[in-house]
Amino acid sequence: MNSSSRTSSSGDSTSGRPVRILLVEDNPADVRLTREMLRESKVQNDLLVAHTAEEAEEILGLTEGADQPRPDLVLLDIDLPVKSGHQLLSEIKSDAQLRRIPVVMLTGSEAEEDIVKSYDEYANAYVTKPIDLNEISRVVDAIENFWFQVVRLPSEPESS
Repeated sequence: MNSSSRTSSSGDSTSGRPVRILLVEDNPADVRLTREMLRESKVQNDLLVAHTAEEAEEILGLTEGADQPRPDLVLLDIDLPVKSGHQLLSEIKSDAQLRRIPVVMLTGSEAEEDIVKSYDEYANAYVTKPIDLNEISRVVDAIENFWFQVVRLPSEPESS
């Protein structure tokens, strides 16, 4: 998990703590861009980055010995090395402790079969990565506004 990183932004958080966002993305340019957009965000956030599905599994606690706070939102690319975003999505939505975490598929694929498959695997939203910088900023703002200011999410379950 040594390639995971955190970014904090200033702003208001609805729960008094920064919202935790897990970005699962293998493209360094997309990671950098998303990090910059979230830094400028009005919602205080803690960005965790996983470059592979396996790193994301560690962060999510799907592997032995992992003990981190659960993310409030997962931004998941489909095309990842070794294990696909679809496979990771299935694991997340199959796990009783994780299935309520909203997962937004944030991907370059506009293929109808990827969209259908994502929703069939219980993705909460499917967003095609924009190319234009202004459009990227608009998409990140929209995701953040919707998931952290409009909808009400369940609180983190108590550890047993």
